[in-house]
Amino acid sequence: MRPGRGAGGLPPEPGLSRRSVLRGLGAGALATGAGGVLAACSAGASSSAGSASGGTIRIGFVTPLSGPLSTYSSGDRFVVSTIKSTPQYKNGFTVSGQNYKIDIMVADSQSDPNLASAAARNLVLNDNVDLLLATSAPETTIPVAAVAEVQGIPCVSTVCPWESWYAGLGGNTAKPAKAFTYSTMFFFGLKQFQDCFVPMWKRIPAASKNVACMYPDDPDGATFRAGFIPLIKESGYKAVDGGAYTDGISDFTDMITKFAKKNAQYFSNCQLPPDFTTFWKQAHQLGWQPRLATVSKVLQFPADTVKLGSLVNNVATTSWWGPYMPYKSSLTGQTAVALAAAYEAQTGKQWVQSIGSTYSLFEVAHQALTSVSDPHDTKAVAAAIHRVNYTGMCGTLNFAGGPAPGVAVISPVGVQWKKGTGKHPYELKVVDNSLNKRVRIQAALEPTNL
Repeated sequence: MRPGRGAGGLPPEPGLSRRSVLRGLGAGALATGAGGVLAACSAGASSSAGSASGGTIRIGFVTPLSGPLSTYSSGDRFVVSTIKSTPQYKNGFTVSGQNYKIDIMVADSQSDPNLASAAARNLVLNDNVDLLLATSAPETTIPVAAVAEVQGIPCVSTVCPWESWYAGLGGNTAKPAKAFTYSTMFFFGLKQFQDCFVPMWKRIPAASKNVACMYPDDPDGATFRAGFIPLIKESGYKAVDGGAYTDGISDFTDMITKFAKKNAQYFSNCQLPPDFTTFWKQAHQLGWQPRLATVSKVLQFPADTVKLGSLVNNVATTSWWGPYMPYKSSLTGQTAVALAAAYEAQTGKQWVQSIGSTYSLFEVAHQALTSVSDPHDTKAVAAAIHRVNYTGMCGTLNFAGGPAPGVAVISPVGVQWKKGTGKHPYELKVVDNSLNKRVRIQAALEPTNL
């Protein structure tokens, strides 16, 4: 057994319940055992001249390469390739005078909690990874983090509201004092959604201050229903809850009718992208067209806009990263503008904001692994991640200064999908910088529907 590796349970705490958050994750999401879905395995660096060989550090990266959340991972192969070409990952990490070769192993969660858990277990038990990284929504990040806690492997997650992640591991979001031994994450949460969306609502006045709330019966839905609806009320608006529904349903007529009868003029959601496409088309067909739509979890990526066409115009959301961010790599100094341009040049596709957060996962890994005396000491590495405080591709990430232990917060901006002026049919444009004044406004905030 490696130094620091152990096992432990995840006792639930009061507050936003772990049961409600995990209900949509499937019964096997937190099970232990062998097996997994390894999508790719890539060798890293050879030893640098002048340093003794310390062996190999193995990093496991779990992401939804397929399934309904696959748009979130559309830039991940590019990022892994980019990271492997940085001097630090190409030449290896120097730790206590020894040089360690880096192996990055990529596993597909298939957007399924049970398969995410299986992939993480496979990386730990069969591939003997020293560190787990995970991205993109509770369906992947919570089960991977849960495996990390049970197996005693340090883990960093991203692109999931921190409340969903924290409650899913048994934390109390009302009094977030519990520190998980091995699991950490960075992103933002409900307060940041409030501080992005409410300023936009106020700038687009409507006859009614009713907000249509479309929250499914899954971890994100439970988080938004328990935590965001109170923030809507606190802001002087009235929430119209469409009711918990099962992911994947195809008829939203009753919910749309309710929103229309209540004259809801603002829209909030946190659903799977395919479900939103179905809902949004039906809403327009039935004549319910809210004055301003502010969406979460959907329309984060260009691929999500294709099936909606012109119906995506002026739909607003949050953006945690983009070429408009004044950030640069802690590894190479490459700017956000340059990273987005490199993605488009190499793939021929429009940039996606997940490349920034995935890049930062590997920055955090480098920060922690090079700050300990033994990168195979899992407890020491986990403790080091909890102390990480640096500035890189996603701005400043302080894991000791966030809303909960081991949680670092990104400052997002408000964006709208606008008709493209160049080669892309629709583009994200910054329309509100209430939370991040360093980012320049790019376009006027306009109603989604007149």
